[in-house]
Amino acid sequence: MAANYNQEPLLTVEGLKQYFPVSRTFTVKAVDDVSFKIYPGETYGLVGESGSGKSTIGRSVIRLYNPTAGKIIFDGQDISGKMSRQTESDLRVKMQMIFQDPMASLNPRKTIGNIIGEGLDIHHMYKTSAEREDKIEKILKKVGLAPEHHSRYPHQFSGGQRQRVGIARALIMDPKLIIADECISALDVSIQAQVVNLMKDIQEETGSAYLFIAHDLSMVKYISDRIGVLHLGHMLETGTTEEIFTRPMHPYTRSLLSAIPTPNPILEKQRKSLSYDYKTSGLDYTKGWDHHVDGTHYVKCTDEEFDRWSREEY
Repeated sequence: MAANYNQEPLLTVEGLKQYFPVSRTFTVKAVDDVSFKIYPGETYGLVGESGSGKSTIGRSVIRLYNPTAGKIIFDGQDISGKMSRQTESDLRVKMQMIFQDPMASLNPRKTIGNIIGEGLDIHHMYKTSAEREDKIEKILKKVGLAPEHHSRYPHQFSGGQRQRVGIARALIMDPKLIIADECISALDVSIQAQVVNLMKDIQEETGSAYLFIAHDLSMVKYISDRIGVLHLGHMLETGTTEEIFTRPMHPYTRSLLSAIPTPNPILEKQRKSLSYDYKTSGLDYTKGWDHHVDGTHYVKCTDEEFDRWSREEY
C-alpha cells in the first residue's frame, strides 16, 4: 500500500522537546524542537549518528517518555500530555514498537506464544483460547516462523528469528503505526535484508505506517518514502528519499551521504568523504527555522545560510 499524502497525517509531531535533568545546573537536551508528519501507509526514515536523539523521539512518540514540550497528534487524538484511560488504551493498540535488541526485549521466562499473545491478553482481543491460539499461529506464519515455535523460549532462537518474534508481537495488535527502533542494527547483513523485505511485504498487506529509525543510510534509502536527518537533537533536513539523496542541502546531510561506501572498488577509491564539525561550522541550530526547498523538502537554517547553500553546486 503506497502512502496517501492527500489524507490527514496519521502522526503529527510539532516542536517536540525532550530534556533530561542531570543535576541542578545541567540538563541534557536530547530532542530540541523537532517537527515532522507521517501519513497512512508511509515509511518515514529517521537517520543520524549515535546520540542524535533518534531513539528518544521514538520513545517520546509512543509515550514511554513524557515529552518536555511540544504537541503529538496521533490518529486525530492529542497524546502530548496526560491521557485519559481510553486514549491510552487506544494508543497501546494502534501504535507498537520493535526494539533494537531482540533478546533484551523478550522475556526469557516466557514462551514465544505467551510473549506474542500478551497484548491480546491485556486488551481482551479474543473470545476463546482457540481464537487466541489461531491468531498467534497465523502471525507466526506471516513472519516466517513455524506454528510449533510458539512453545519455545527466546534463547532457543537465532538473532534474526528473535527479531521476527518482535515483529510478530507488534503486528498481532494490527497497529496503524509501527516504530522500528534500529531493529536491524544487531543483525547480520543477510538477515537484515530478510527482515526489511519482510517488513515491506507486511506493509503492503496491512497498510501500516512505519517510523524507521536507523543509522544505515543504504537501508533507509531502500525502505523509506521520506527521510528526516537528525543531529544533536535537531531536525536539520527532511524530504523524500530522492530529494535527500540527490539534492542534499545541509552540510551535515552531505557529510553523512559522502560516508556511504560504494561496492565498486574503482569508484570507492575516488570517493571523498566530507567532514563536518558543528563546533567549527559556524552554524547555530537554535537560530534556524524550516525553509521550503521543493515539494516536501525542508531545511532548518537561517535565511543567509539558505541563500548560500542554494547557490552552491551539488
